[in-house]
Amino acid sequence: MLPSTYRVTRIQKTLRWFEEDIPLLKMRVKDLSAERQRSAHQFAAALITQTRAELQRLLAEQPEPVPEAGEVPCEPAD
Repeated sequence: MLPSTYRVTRIQKTLRWFEEDIPLLKMRVKDLSAERQRSAHQFAAALITQTRAELQRLLAEQPEPVPEAGEVPCEPAD
């Protein structure tokens, strides 16, 4: 099985690719009927939503980093 950080990175890359492809999708489907354009956009939106959900699931599953012995956790800056 792949390490969780690798999987998160892959999902983030895929999500960016999907989101950056939306303008190109509009160009690719502009010659289709309105119904098919709507279908293509709905499919792309569903795919992005599903990918975001998968990313959130993977991030929630990641264990919290354990501080080294004697290491003080960082405090937020003012």
